[in-house]
Amino acid sequence: MKLEIPEGDFAGYIFDLDGTLVDTMPLHYRAWDRAMRKVGLTAPLDEELFYALGGVPTKRVAELISAHYGLKVDVDAVFHDKEALFLELQKDAKLIEPVVEIARLMSLTRPVSVASGGPRDIVRRMLELSGLAELFNANGWQRVVTPEDVEHGKPAPDMFLLAAKRMGVPAGQCLVFEDAEPGMRAAEAAGMKWVRVPSRAVHRT
Repeated sequence: MKLEIPEGDFAGYIFDLDGTLVDTMPLHYRAWDRAMRKVGLTAPLDEELFYALGGVPTKRVAELISAHYGLKVDVDAVFHDKEALFLELQKDAKLIEPVVEIARLMSLTRPVSVASGGPRDIVRRMLELSGLAELFNANGWQRVVTPEDVEHGKPAPDMFLLAAKRMGVPAGQCLVFEDAEPGMRAAEAAGMKWVRVPSRAVHRT
């Protein structure tokens, strides 16, 4: 995996989780496909649609997928069903080592944080299962930001701005690692430089 890191002496580093630190996107796709088929989807979930929604808060994803296919669903029910299905698959997730290596190295001298569109409990469990919790759970998980912590999720800048605030770093001095367009747009809106992490062909351990 080749990552294009912009030049600069950054004071803080913010990482998306799914598809950035951990190769969970194929697992999320499987969970979404199964959940949507239960509520009326009759063909495989469009992968292009799914990946285009990377980083968007989970309930919003349920709304957007349902609208795309013209399905009238109970968004909360689909949300909970999808997350339950994903929990069954979490153990199969692999680290995206090139990005994890950067996070570990930077954490020795700079604050690092996670800003993920997933539900708080799911995100924390993934960090624990992957062995990454020690990097981000300082001060009662203050270095982990999810949609429950802000008014607007990605592509709004709220999550990244809160992560910077919690790290005590000016937004303009943060570098964001992201795999999906909504997250990159959020980083730009927050005045932060970003690194694109390929989410479909990652180096697995």
